[in-house]
Amino acid sequence: MNRHFIRTMLLGAVLTCGMAAFSAGTPVQAADSIPAKPEPGTFKIGIEPWLGYGQWHVAASKDFYKKNGLEDVQIVNFSEDKDINAALASGQLDAANIATHTAMGMVAAGLPVKIVSLLDFSLKADAILAGADIKSVTDLKGKSIAFEEGTTSDILLNYALSSNGMTINDIERVPMPAADAGTALIAGRVPVAVTYEPYISAALGQDKNVKLLFEAGKNPGLVSDVLVVREEVLKSKPGQVLAMIKAWDAALKDYKANTEEDRAIIAKAVGASPDDLKTAFDGVQYYSSAEAAKAFAGDFTAKTFPDVLKAAKEAGLVSKDVTAAAIIDPSFVDAANK
Repeated sequence: MNRHFIRTMLLGAVLTCGMAAFSAGTPVQAADSIPAKPEPGTFKIGIEPWLGYGQWHVAASKDFYKKNGLEDVQIVNFSEDKDINAALASGQLDAANIATHTAMGMVAAGLPVKIVSLLDFSLKADAILAGADIKSVTDLKGKSIAFEEGTTSDILLNYALSSNGMTINDIERVPMPAADAGTALIAGRVPVAVTYEPYISAALGQDKNVKLLFEAGKNPGLVSDVLVVREEVLKSKPGQVLAMIKAWDAALKDYKANTEEDRAIIAKAVGASPDDLKTAFDGVQYYSSAEAAKAFAGDFTAKTFPDVLKAAKEAGLVSKDVTAAAIIDPSFVDAANK
């Protein structure tokens, strides 16, 4: 579950960027010009052990890469976001699976990458948990809250506070790994914790007084993941990028038809059992390329993007303003649906 173990990357590059209106992204090339047949050679994609990226493992297991004309797809595993960032920046990877706010941080730092597809939303797999004495988010003022700084838990907490007229300075921070936050709540060391599955289910199961105070699904997309590709690769291997998106679609279609079988494939890939991740799977919404295209043309660009950016800036994870147009290239999901 280390997908959530996200470090704040160094934002040393200077990027001049005003608060322009949010709009659909500017494509590197038109959808009609993207070749249907992938270029020869290897495509390297960085991944972390998060089930939201699971359809890549299904695609590998069921030969959907080869069925879409890709000669060699290498899935490169990372345990920490800072390492996948470095590999992408240095050209060791063609693409990477990362959180939306991480993509914003990359572009703000001057890294030439584009979001080409939306992968998943966490709806119930990330949440703020509280004891019986906490009735609402407004009750968090002055309370000690356990959460992992620099992560999607940080994003969720900042958004919940902001939505209720508060900031992170209105609470007492208790930094700790998300895996330990639920335990700290149950042990009575803190009255509130921010964590994710399977730790949410574990906490709720161990103490009947613990309740869900605020879930990521209150603002769908706030905790979300995207596929980013280096701009150089979008220009030199556009056919491979399109084929990768088609392979994801094929895997997702298979997942919907053979859910139990494919969940076992994903669980094994992330180092867990299907039973351990059942609630986590149920709390994640996967996106096909058609759904991603619709989101890019609508709510993801108009609402989700500015909401994530605001929360990321308040959490100190993104230091400069970026626009949807600077990050999102919708041409590949558009081409996948022609």
